[in-house]
Amino acid sequence: MLFEPFPDLRKDQQAIANSKARFKVVACGRRWGKTTLGLIIAIREARAGKRVWWVAPTYHLAFHPWRYIKAALTDEWDAKTEKEYHIDLPGGGSITVASADDPDSLRGVGLDYVVIDEAAFMSEEAWTAALRPALSDRKGGALIISTPRGHNWFWRAWQNAHDEDLTEWASWQAPSSENPIVGETEIIEARKTLPERIFRQEFEAEFLEDGGSVFHSVRKAATAPAEPQPVPGHRYLMGLDFGRYEDFTAAVVIDATTCEMVEIDRFNEIEWSLQHIRIAALARRWNVESVMAESNSIGEPNIEALRRMGVPVMAFVTTRASKPPLIEGLVSAIQNRELLLLPDDLMLDELEAFSYKNTETGTIYSAPPGKHDDTVIALALAWHAATVPRLALGIAEV
Repeated sequence: MLFEPFPDLRKDQQAIANSKARFKVVACGRRWGKTTLGLIIAIREARAGKRVWWVAPTYHLAFHPWRYIKAALTDEWDAKTEKEYHIDLPGGGSITVASADDPDSLRGVGLDYVVIDEAAFMSEEAWTAALRPALSDRKGGALIISTPRGHNWFWRAWQNAHDEDLTEWASWQAPSSENPIVGETEIIEARKTLPERIFRQEFEAEFLEDGGSVFHSVRKAATAPAEPQPVPGHRYLMGLDFGRYEDFTAAVVIDATTCEMVEIDRFNEIEWSLQHIRIAALARRWNVESVMAESNSIGEPNIEALRRMGVPVMAFVTTRASKPPLIEGLVSAIQNRELLLLPDDLMLDELEAFSYKNTETGTIYSAPPGKHDDTVIALALAWHAATVPRLALGIAEV
């Protein structure tokens, strides 16, 4: 099969490729075509006899450009090293695809050109301590491309072009809609289904101050009445996330009638049988209509134990497909003040720290390294249980 990895550049991409700026910074929305632009520039520089590096945040993200570079140069290389992701060309040029997982591994090599892909998702040290010095002795250039992610080092690099003293820098900002292949329908669908801030960052390429976080203004939503009591006739739903040692078990109860959070419990280092008693007591206190619990890993046997105790537990299987709508539903509820939260500082801290990253297979939501998200997941499950139709929970309408 004929492999044609590089389509022709659009006019906006050509303007960047043909710019004489030594350092080019491109902030663009997803699927705008930044990888295609970077690959064409990298191969052009290597064919001109230059030593070129392509640097991605992880080895996983490095594999895709390496595959395309190999296909584009399949009839040209003098030597190719699969283990090192390296190609030598007849004119003395070369391309190496590297990962910024360990910034120290990028040191020690003089470069003529570097393409930094998804720069906002790698450490500043990779640029300042390794790649920028590597360009100095050969007066090399760089293409720094990424979707924005808050006001981090990529944002500061993008701003360099607006500094009159930094004449070697140029920057561009481009939304996903500039790529006609994406299509208007896709943009409209994304605008409707994604939280506003995520859409603005991922599709409109806006630099937002807290670009890596998912939930915003959570403390403004923390206005639910303190120490509420069960009200006869109200519907109460619970979300439950299990943990025992390093992780915590978290339970959140929501009043679906008033759309207010009414209680939260969080604990660990308690044996399972005692956890079951504690959870069952909370469910009885609020006469919960249903408990939605994460069933992954340790969840399933705990769900079965609670059911034997008469707790009406529904299992939620967390997958790459099911987690984004679960989290995004909670984001929308908090953002639009559809759900009022209790002023629980630990939970609010977890919500504010909860972050996301985009991969080739979709958006991944999680707590940052060293942080917990137990209360976030429990709250999201409770809200999901409160908003899905009763029949979907196995509850007859009355």
